[in-house]
Amino acid sequence: MSFRSIHVGLKTIAILIAAGLAVAQATSAQYQQQPQQQQPQPQPQPQQQQPTPAPSGKAAPLSAPQAPAEAPKIDPEEEKAYKAFVDANAPQQADARIKLGEQFVAKYPKSKYAEQVYARLMQDYLDKQQFDKMYDAADKALALNPDNVTVLVIEGWVIPHNYNPDDPDAEKRLNQAEVFEKHAIDVISKLTKPANLTDEQFAKAKDLALSQAHSGLGLIYFRRQDFANSVTELQAGEKIAATPDPTDFYVMGVELQALKRFSEAADAYQKCAQIPGGLADRCKSKIDEAKKQASAQPAAPKP
Repeated sequence: MSFRSIHVGLKTIAILIAAGLAVAQATSAQYQQQPQQQQPQPQPQPQQQQPTPAPSGKAAPLSAPQAPAEAPKIDPEEEKAYKAFVDANAPQQADARIKLGEQFVAKYPKSKYAEQVYARLMQDYLDKQQFDKMYDAADKALALNPDNVTVLVIEGWVIPHNYNPDDPDAEKRLNQAEVFEKHAIDVISKLTKPANLTDEQFAKAKDLALSQAHSGLGLIYFRRQDFANSVTELQAGEKIAATPDPTDFYVMGVELQALKRFSEAADAYQKCAQIPGGLADRCKSKIDEAKKQASAQPAAPKP
């Protein structure tokens, strides 16, 4: 099955990027906050250590005092290149931003900004549906930070939507996507609210990321024909989704029909039909079919 509503999903993902980055930045900010300055306390003077006697006939070894660690040096050219990348944030600047990002990570592969650049490149490649480049950028971002919720959720969501059963790595990719989404859910559950977000903002950001993670898992299980677990995940995602995804409702309808839960299937198609987009007419045509099946045959008991 191909999903013609993938552009709807991409729009949802764009929203997730903003909220997910807010969560990531806020979480990162917790570790960047400096503790309140305290009055310096006098430190006891260390006792002078006596040199170790040298073996007979040999000079005593000399050890130079340890120099204090130097603060990381700031490269003005690197800062300038990163600022140019960040400043190219208008939609019409996507091509220029991609070029700047690619040049940045090529020149500064170990930069402290590399993770953020790869994460943004992932989004830009996704918008252009350049999936191989998108996966590569996402994987490089995760290599730098395996707990990047935004990247975990998005890559795990895109893989089952862009699934090709003829791809020799298809099952490997699905397994990888499942790991990403489950890890994202685990990371989200452990996030603590930072001081620079309100309770409402933090809750919305987490719910948006969680809903997309459950959606991704639902599509992964759908691709494996594991309909019962897929429905469970899709329903969990839609309960907290700020913007329901018609693709999820359509898939639920198909799966619920296969599970002979026809009344529920009709409800899923009804919700899908109410969302404007490419799937609305298809879902409308499936509502009556599911209702007739529900009337003709008793629904199977829920698991």
